[in-house]
Amino acid sequence: MSTAIERQIKPIYDALDTNSPKSAIVSCNKLLKKYPKSELIKALKALALLRLGKIEDCLVVCDDVLVQKPTDDAVLTALSLVLRGLGRNQELMAMFEEAYKGQPQNEELGQQTFFSNTRAQHWKNAQMTANKLFKQFQNPKYLYWSITSTLMQARDSTTPPEMKTMLYKLAARLISTAPSPSTDSADKFHLHLTILREVDLDEACKHLETPTAQLIYNNNLAVDELRRDIWAKKGMLKEEGDLARTRISENHDRNWLEFKSLLDAAFAPLAGDAEPSEEARSQCTENVEDIREFLENIKREDGRRDRSASLALVDLAHRERKHGLSKNADRLLDLLQDYVKQMGGKATCFEDITRFLDFEGADLERWTAFLQERANVVVSQETPTELMKYINVQKLLRYNLSAITVDSEVDAANALLAQYLAALKLADDLKEGELHPADDLAILAASAFVSAWSLQEGEEKEGNGGLVYLYRAAMVLEYALTRSKHAYSMRLMVIQIHRLLAAPTPALEHYRALRVKQIQNDTLSHMVLSRASAFSLSGSGDLTFLSECIEANQIYVSNTQDTADYTGRAFLLEKYSQIPGFVDFEDQLECSLHREILKVEHTRMRYCHEIISEDVVDLELIELKAGFDRYQHDNRDFDIIPNYQPKGQPSYYKQTRLFSIDQERNWLRTMMDMYVNALTHASNLDDTVEEKLLIGDRQRPNANTTDRPSLRNWPSEPLAELTPAEAALKDFSDALSEWMKPYHDHARPPPAVVLAEAAKQAALKGGQPLKGIDLAPATNGSAKKDPAEAPAVKDAPESLNVFFDDIKVRLAETFPGRKRAEALHIAGLAQEALLFIVIESLRWKNPTNVKTHKFGALVQHLKAIRAHAIAALKAMAADLQKFAQEEDVSQRKLIQEACAPLPLDHDFMLDVAKKVTDSRKKVIEGVAKGMIKLCSNYNNLL
Repeated sequence: MSTAIERQIKPIYDALDTNSPKSAIVSCNKLLKKYPKSELIKALKALALLRLGKIEDCLVVCDDVLVQKPTDDAVLTALSLVLRGLGRNQELMAMFEEAYKGQPQNEELGQQTFFSNTRAQHWKNAQMTANKLFKQFQNPKYLYWSITSTLMQARDSTTPPEMKTMLYKLAARLISTAPSPSTDSADKFHLHLTILREVDLDEACKHLETPTAQLIYNNNLAVDELRRDIWAKKGMLKEEGDLARTRISENHDRNWLEFKSLLDAAFAPLAGDAEPSEEARSQCTENVEDIREFLENIKREDGRRDRSASLALVDLAHRERKHGLSKNADRLLDLLQDYVKQMGGKATCFEDITRFLDFEGADLERWTAFLQERANVVVSQETPTELMKYINVQKLLRYNLSAITVDSEVDAANALLAQYLAALKLADDLKEGELHPADDLAILAASAFVSAWSLQEGEEKEGNGGLVYLYRAAMVLEYALTRSKHAYSMRLMVIQIHRLLAAPTPALEHYRALRVKQIQNDTLSHMVLSRASAFSLSGSGDLTFLSECIEANQIYVSNTQDTADYTGRAFLLEKYSQIPGFVDFEDQLECSLHREILKVEHTRMRYCHEIISEDVVDLELIELKAGFDRYQHDNRDFDIIPNYQPKGQPSYYKQTRLFSIDQERNWLRTMMDMYVNALTHASNLDDTVEEKLLIGDRQRPNANTTDRPSLRNWPSEPLAELTPAEAALKDFSDALSEWMKPYHDHARPPPAVVLAEAAKQAALKGGQPLKGIDLAPATNGSAKKDPAEAPAVKDAPESLNVFFDDIKVRLAETFPGRKRAEALHIAGLAQEALLFIVIESLRWKNPTNVKTHKFGALVQHLKAIRAHAIAALKAMAADLQKFAQEEDVSQRKLIQEACAPLPLDHDFMLDVAKKVTDSRKKVIEGVAKGMIKLCSNYNNLL
């Protein structure tokens, strides 16, 4: 490239670097008048168009450059960014492979070809490219690239089972003959062991015996973890225990894994035997006594500095008791009491020992008496350490409660709240980011109030009276958050309560205060986005929850664009131990259950906001169908919410779930089935057409999920995961779909006609012609179906009208009990039913379709059903507006009266009550307005 052109192109790079794609496009257009054949300028224009969101224009320019088979580094770099952004990894791979063929001595181009294959997870091609690089440039790292690619190919679910063993053996042979030994680095050794674990455990153990190997695994956690796994599979529990003993005593290693290995080794004689022999039991008893003496020495040495040995002694006694080897029936209880005395001032004390608290009868009475005595000893709470001792005792006492009533839980909550308020003086001047040491007392008080609410029966839990304890729980948590604003666990707890109270605005405010980032969008956003369509005001123009869905979705966009780059960097830096983790991480996010749930929730909200047209149907259909044939990973974190409820009760999370049901795979499959069926009827796409028109690559199957069912094949128990109203919507959708299917199937044009029309449109826009498509069928009359063969129009099922009559009654039944969240849920489902009618009617908006196939009677039936649905929705909207008017000052006063016994500031409680009632009024009114707007939008659809 000449210096003059380089100077002229620089402003384009500057504009792209400063995220000014419009300026970049203007500069590109000017330069293309001077240099109309410049591949680089066109490639940069395609990149600018992509960043501006003009996908169709971007495709036209990108395809124009690709057909020239570019080889220039700058052009390839720009195009690679474009193709990655479009999700066209197959074409990215083909582009680099073509360029590499033209310049086989270009090492950097060879590397880029390799990375493009790893991005597309074409491990076979990657392995062949790495082999070629090794033969050409004799760099040992390329051989390790080849070996790693062979390993990843063996792990791939698309690889036939008979090929996997052969690939592992090939990788083992290659690494054993590599010019640089695997012991050169920890990552190479990790790779070698990973392969040997699949091929030959004996050989893997031999490799671990060398002094160099011992040095590596003693200084590298990844290799040490792999060594543990290999020894466990080989049954080398004794050797593992001996090594752990050495590390604990000589290296002063206090990693809990070492103590666990020590304990596992002690009970190794009993492993795998349902009825162990007396000899095995005797040997195990000797081991236990030896380990106990060793741990007691470590405990004396560590004192209170480290709790590992003390906790290991508790674990040892618990296992001993479980296997019936204990000669001292009181040993476990004595050790637990000692642990509470010694480590009760640590925040982890409760979590450390709850798994050992399975006492009954006299043991439980003795344990409870000890805790009560202990509570009296540390009641002063004059220092944070004393306060933590008191908190841990209260948690342990609460955990073992058996006979609980509403009154006992309310009394406990009031007592805990009083202790919390008294303890606030210990930290009046918290620094930024610090948590108040008394936070857990507030959490315990709120948990007790929630428990009292959950113990109420039936209707007593609903209505203003039944929500008293839920209001108090929310008030306690809201107050505690003013004193400790970074207490994320309390925010998650109060989010759950606000959703139950049908107050989505404060729930969303607390969620945003968490400032979740990156992967937390996948693990935590379900807290506010699960069934968010029930609280969405998108129908009335408020896009808050719709925007939140888009924001949460960014982690999946980032994963698609960036995670594969981490794999490439790991290869470049020879971090082979990280590569399977990056690939699995990409798969976990790509096939996230929450991602698919977000898609459905986003669709449900968006369809209430946008006018549904034929233009969006095809894209929506492709998007929803993509996840059907994949296993979905559930990455949602449900355990992050603290649970201090008695062990016989459901957890705090389960007690405060909206509608008492989570959105799981059967719920997802049911909802996707309904939408996919309806969209399929409205669309002209089939698999053949979709393959031709798809912009990005088709989604690959999961990695390592051959033994797990896809969403399509998931064992079906849909009704167990649906609310009654959702089950009614499913029946409605099924009846509508079954009735409409024959008419859509008959009227849908053949694939050749659809493709020919698409090719025509592409040609009109100046794009490249679609491959293998003949324009002739577009004008070929023989492709049209014979109207005489059209199915006879049948009357609409009566159940379609009955659904709207029934759902009006369902909504009316929620008003006396003040079931606000349920009312919003039912109203949202009624809207969805109307939307299904709209989608099923889209094809018949075109009078030509109706006339050609003689479906005039069908349209009349659809008009009648739509009119009945709109009348029902308008009546429901009027009822909701009346319901919303009740959220006035009197309702705020009821909340204040419910919380009056709490010793909290009156003005503060008034503010919280106002937040709740204002939010409820806004959402109920907004949903009602949205329903009226929806009816107006589709009143004259046909």
